[in-house]
Amino acid sequence: MVAQPEAPALATPTIPEHLPIVPLRGGTVVFPLAVLPLLVGQERSVRTVDDVMRGDRMIGLVAQRPDAPDAPGPEHLYQIGTAAVIHQLRRASDGTLQLLVQGIERIRVLDFSQTEPYLVARVEPAPDQAAPAVEAEGLRRAVVDLFRRVVELVDELPGELVYAAEGLADPRQVAYLVASTVPLAAAARQELLELDPLDAKLRRLVELLQHELAVRELGQKITTETRERMSKAQREYFLREQLRAIQQELGENADQPELADLRRQIDEASLPEEARREAERELGRLSSVPQASPEHGIIRTYLEWMATLPWQRLTGGEIDVARAREVLDEDHYDLDKIKDRILEYLAVKKLRQDRLTRSETIEPIEGGDGEVEETPEPNWRSETDTDRTAREPILCFVGPPGVGKTSLGQSIARALGRKFVRISLGGIHDEAEIRGHRRTYIGALPGRVVQGIRRAEAKDPVFMLDEIDKVGADWRGDPSSALLEVLDPAQNHAFIDNYLGVGFDLSQVLFITTANTLDTIPAPLRDRMEVLQLSGYTDEEKVQIAEKYLVPKQVRAHGLTPEELQFDADAIRAIIRGYTREAGVRNLDREIASVCRKAAREVAEGRTELPRVTPQQVESYLGRPHFFDEVAERTERPGVATGLAWTPAGGDVLFVEATMMPSQEERLILTGMLGDVMRESAQAALSYVRSNAERLGIDPTIFEGKTVHLHVPAGAIPKDGPSAGVTMATALTSLASGRPVRSNLAMTGEITLRGKVLPVGGIKEKILAAHRAGVTRVILPRRNERDLEDVPSELRQELELIFADEAEAVLALALEDSASVSDEPASPERRSGAQQTPVAAREQEE
Repeated sequence: MVAQPEAPALATPTIPEHLPIVPLRGGTVVFPLAVLPLLVGQERSVRTVDDVMRGDRMIGLVAQRPDAPDAPGPEHLYQIGTAAVIHQLRRASDGTLQLLVQGIERIRVLDFSQTEPYLVARVEPAPDQAAPAVEAEGLRRAVVDLFRRVVELVDELPGELVYAAEGLADPRQVAYLVASTVPLAAAARQELLELDPLDAKLRRLVELLQHELAVRELGQKITTETRERMSKAQREYFLREQLRAIQQELGENADQPELADLRRQIDEASLPEEARREAERELGRLSSVPQASPEHGIIRTYLEWMATLPWQRLTGGEIDVARAREVLDEDHYDLDKIKDRILEYLAVKKLRQDRLTRSETIEPIEGGDGEVEETPEPNWRSETDTDRTAREPILCFVGPPGVGKTSLGQSIARALGRKFVRISLGGIHDEAEIRGHRRTYIGALPGRVVQGIRRAEAKDPVFMLDEIDKVGADWRGDPSSALLEVLDPAQNHAFIDNYLGVGFDLSQVLFITTANTLDTIPAPLRDRMEVLQLSGYTDEEKVQIAEKYLVPKQVRAHGLTPEELQFDADAIRAIIRGYTREAGVRNLDREIASVCRKAAREVAEGRTELPRVTPQQVESYLGRPHFFDEVAERTERPGVATGLAWTPAGGDVLFVEATMMPSQEERLILTGMLGDVMRESAQAALSYVRSNAERLGIDPTIFEGKTVHLHVPAGAIPKDGPSAGVTMATALTSLASGRPVRSNLAMTGEITLRGKVLPVGGIKEKILAAHRAGVTRVILPRRNERDLEDVPSELRQELELIFADEAEAVLALALEDSASVSDEPASPERRSGAQQTPVAAREQEE
């Protein structure tokens, strides 16, 4: 854009009342007294110019708003523009017009008298309002001074513009000259054009020039500093190269000891061929990179990682299956299935190792008829190296908290004679935590898998990935997808960490994962693991675990001797039933530790003889019990039934309460934070009871004009699943018939509209929960009878397990007889032991 300080020596033309309008695009604003070129390409604007050139050559130039379309209308144009005269016109070969126009005066658009074929507006002149002479002169000088400094910083502006501005005495001419030449935003140019009076226009121009000057000076400062820094780095590089050349001439090399040490470590690490080539390449780069360069530290750190990884180092010695069984039994009670699986793995590994060493020397055996018989060993020669090494199973221990999943991994490592490494995956969101960061990032490191292998100093450790069901995923990546390669025996023999960039053999690592539930583990990842379920313990199993493991451990940890503190088995049972309510033994361990702390205090205070801990003394050590029996108390009234539920923390009892009240409309209210599946089960249960009311001995009209309310206590805990269907049907039938549910009975099963009882999952956990709650009879779906093999034999003997496939049979067993309702009222003192909810606990304390 070229602006002229003064208009050519022509008489100022008169501005007509109606003026053709040409919209200006691309942030162009034409100021009065300015001469500049314009390019016209739109068909409508070309026609406007052609018609104007046949007359007085005067047009109105008005800038269009930022959001205007390609063919703007009157509503897309600003109200203030400039009347201009076309001095030159050149028509290009593509049909566009190149104009040279001169601004005459500001105009204000009043309205548009024509929109087709082009815009014609009714306008009026809008001359600038004068300002006080002294103030205008001061602002003029400030603008000229700032303009001079801006021109010095902007290479595109010629220095002659400063002389032209200094030669103008009219502040208005100075303002328009500077505004049309300094690089400003389109909105700022339009604002200057519209501002009145002249002193306001000049003040705004001073602000814009100061901002532009500050930005330009800062940019120049940054450029200068960068140039100086580069010059300094280049100078240092040349000096170092000269120093290196001098040292070589003198037979000296400052980097030689460091490089020799790294090379020695890499040679001792016995790297595979691919890793060795990469290490040699990086060693060559390191020798040519100056020590002060950031790249030197990055390469050195990478080589140190390559040299310290256990590429060929193994720790597992000769496998002794009998010794492994002893170690597992020493550390863990029960868990026979898990122990058998580990021993099977060891047996297979021992056979493969023994026969692999003999396979190369075994000769074929000739039979009596001269034929060659096959050798008893597998055909080892047909297997690839990958087939021979990729045999480590990927075990996944799934169970509630506190059942010994993590400690079982430590025992397996001890039984195998291997190192043990554990990393927690809970809350990990970044895929780089598994695969590592690329070396292009500052502070990059390998992933947690490679870091764990380095800590173990062996390539065959027992590697535990804890809490694999709690891995997250977000915009940073999906760690579960990265684990697919780690946990796939067909791929992990050449696992490539992003930091290392070469394959590392993970096929001899025994990976063990732990989880509380399988629901949150992606299906492809779950498919790569062998799932082993660890259910909760019975009370007797917990007593055995406490006597053999927990009590001795806590006694030693608190500085006591076995003679100073002893527990009765009944005292441990009292702690289990009154102070813990869990599937595992973690809280039991804490309560035993609490008793040991108080005993240690008594010994420290001078008491030489401590009494044996009995059930009567437990309350003096631990305070009043945290849990109390409430099954009989809750089910003594009609409309309350006891169900069984599975949770990630083990099984639990579930109470279903039903009531009804008169209402203008019949509806079902469901409360207790129930999920969609559980709500549908409640609808099905109510429909079954109503449709079979006569067969169930219920008045068919009892639900008419009533609102039925089903509530499942512990309302702050989300609940879902179909297994509470029979419990809801029992509660509704009990409410309608007035017959209470037997207090020693719990049930589980899905119900259909036909009254069929369908199988459900988590049978072992639910039976354990019923036993903990003091229930003596449990109703189960008949098709779940095959699941009883997982239930401990002592539970099958202590509990009466009843199987049913019809809801009528469940109701006949669950509801008390009409005569017994009045003759034998439910006793709240019958043995139960249901877990107390937090709300109930607070009410009991109050």
